[in-house]
Amino acid sequence: MDIYTIIFLALAVFIFLRLRSVLGQRTGNERPPFDHTAARNALGGAQDKNVVTMPGKVIDQAPLAPTVEPTPPSDRWKGLTEPGTALAQGLDAIVDKDSTFDPRHFISGARGAYEMIVLAFANGDRRALRDLLSSEVYESFDAAIKEREKNEQKTETRFVSIDKAELVGAELRDRTAQLTIRFVSQMISATRDKAGNIVDGSADTVADITDIWTFARDTTSRDPNWKLVGTGSAN
Repeated sequence: MDIYTIIFLALAVFIFLRLRSVLGQRTGNERPPFDHTAARNALGGAQDKNVVTMPGKVIDQAPLAPTVEPTPPSDRWKGLTEPGTALAQGLDAIVDKDSTFDPRHFISGARGAYEMIVLAFANGDRRALRDLLSSEVYESFDAAIKEREKNEQKTETRFVSIDKAELVGAELRDRTAQLTIRFVSQMISATRDKAGNIVDGSADTVADITDIWTFARDTTSRDPNWKLVGTGSAN
């Protein structure tokens, strides 16, 4: 044997002895591996009942208990209208067709739409109006904007407040839901000619405005948006 073979053998024996001293030997008296499941059961803990199988289907799971009790019919539209009124019956009919409909949420959105439409009309923003109005109402608004443009007039409108947005009508026509809201607001509005002279309204007088608008939506459509289909004014 050459000198290199002897050196390698010596190193192998040395490494084996070191590992033996560090890792020890199995004597048969070692403690068994800790059984987490057995320990949990011994302490009274139950095993998980939700057995998950690939690709993630949960089986043997108890149904969830309802967290919200059904609203009694007499309280269904509390704060909006009284039971048995035409408004309540209209809301009932709409909900029967569209269970996701929430009139309170609708009123909140209608307030925002009201302000947006009024300001878009004043600014002649046809793009914004087209998304919010039915084709018939859009044509009416567009004609008024064209008349202003023809006369080289501009309208300045500013909201002071929207004091009330009250639901006053609800109706289901075939599959189309229609909701009518009375808006009571305060705003400042003035129309100026090319020279800047006011030809209508006032630049500093606050006017009390009451508008009655009707919005509609196809309850079978996947589009959740409502559009303005009718306008009126109590002023």
